[in-house]
Amino acid sequence: MRYVCDAPNGRTWFRMETDAEAAAESETMRHAVEKYFRKEQEKAAQSFRPRSTANFEQEIGLKAHIQREMPLFLTLRADDGTPLATAMLPPSGKDDRSFRPIIVGPENADPYPEQGDAIRALGEYYGMTLERARCYPYRRD
Repeated sequence: MRYVCDAPNGRTWFRMETDAEAAAESETMRHAVEKYFRKEQEKAAQSFRPRSTANFEQEIGLKAHIQREMPLFLTLRADDGTPLATAMLPPSGKDDRSFRPIIVGPENADPYPEQGDAIRALGEYYGMTLERARCYPYRRD
């Protein structure tokens, strides 16, 4: 995982960069982020066009392309490493109104009541507003 930014009260946002990290997040948080991570990774890989026709050079630049093209998958961690929320933001963290960010807590619970200030900090870091109505995909009663 790669450090992204700090949030209030000792919490920290990190970017998931590997299948294994997404799988661990899914298992710990009891939701399906791994499935979406793999799907978006595959979609980004399919859009890659090698610059060279030599077989041994076909994958040069692939990893960088995937990281640039796929959405950002992030995890909010407490100071002891406990995962608190998972987010999917537009590629490169650039606000794109056609892309719907998703932010969920454990078991797809609404993270905003307990993690709202940390979500605001993430939004400020990327220069976007991550309001609950846009980012939390499940019905609230």
